[in-house]
Amino acid sequence: MPRRLDHLSDDQLLGLRLRDLGVSWRRSWIAGVVRQVRRELAARELRLDPHVWVSDEWFSPDGVPGVAIPFYLLHPRLVRLERKQVLQVEGGTRESALRILRHEAGHAMQHAFGLHRLKRWRELFGSGAQPYPDFYQPNPASRRYVIHLPYWYAQAHPAEDFAETFAVWLAPGQRWRKRYAGWQALAKLEYVDELMRDLAGARAPVRSVAKIDPIERNEQTLADYYAQKRGRFRIASTEIYDEDLLRVFAEPGRRPRGESAAGYLGRHKTRLRRRVARHTGKHELALDVVLGDMIARARELGLRTHGSPRALLVELAILLAARSVEYVYRAREWHAL
Repeated sequence: MPRRLDHLSDDQLLGLRLRDLGVSWRRSWIAGVVRQVRRELAARELRLDPHVWVSDEWFSPDGVPGVAIPFYLLHPRLVRLERKQVLQVEGGTRESALRILRHEAGHAMQHAFGLHRLKRWRELFGSGAQPYPDFYQPNPASRRYVIHLPYWYAQAHPAEDFAETFAVWLAPGQRWRKRYAGWQALAKLEYVDELMRDLAGARAPVRSVAKIDPIERNEQTLADYYAQKRGRFRIASTEIYDEDLLRVFAEPGRRPRGESAAGYLGRHKTRLRRRVARHTGKHELALDVVLGDMIARARELGLRTHGSPRALLVELAILLAARSVEYVYRAREWHAL
């Protein structure tokens, strides 16, 4: 593990190129997570040993039965910087890393055996060739999809639906038949169970060991990387908030004595962000960006507070959750677009 990173300030770290970080997944705690998922695949007699490399995000590219691991997980100093820059670390605990890696193993399995071309696969999950949407609006009450990663991620795209279903099926000790009894998602799980039994011991026709966007060829500085990463959560116009904000706050002429809405939002920003993230599982960076845009628009409109402070916080939490849901998966789909 490259100890020299420990002694660098944030500014010094941000000035480094990704290719110069010198991190290795084999010399990090992630190696144990990789071994665990490989053991789970072997226990099912699946001849899939996904090769792993280091890149800038988690992903499994089309046509490659492998998984990219994000660099920021591979050194404690980079973990701290990631959390400071984007407010959370995707896969930063062993449990969350296992969940993501099982999901990515599902993608790798699909790529290795071309599963998206099977008629029954398409009937259950849809066309894997359809483009990823710019946004998706999940239905939290839907029983057509399993629930594995946050944000009801199975609803984002047919390929994600399969990867999430595979991850639930793969995880040891999962009583998925009982957990999903009465759900339409159960038919997908039973299909995956049958399909994987058929593929047990089979050699995959696709065995590419290509490394897509490896970190050793990435000339970006960490500063540019984080600027780009935060930029994926930006929206086209703050004017979309007008109707919502005018429903919650008062125009300046109506409540001249009320507190500035922008000031109120700024004062409660951290509390609102953490409350919504805790109850919905949404990405704190997406919430932070949405809050920033709300504050800017409230300031432009000169809005003021009115009514019960307690009721206002509840209304704002609901508004924040509703407005942020469409942005939460942009970063994870960056390599799929």
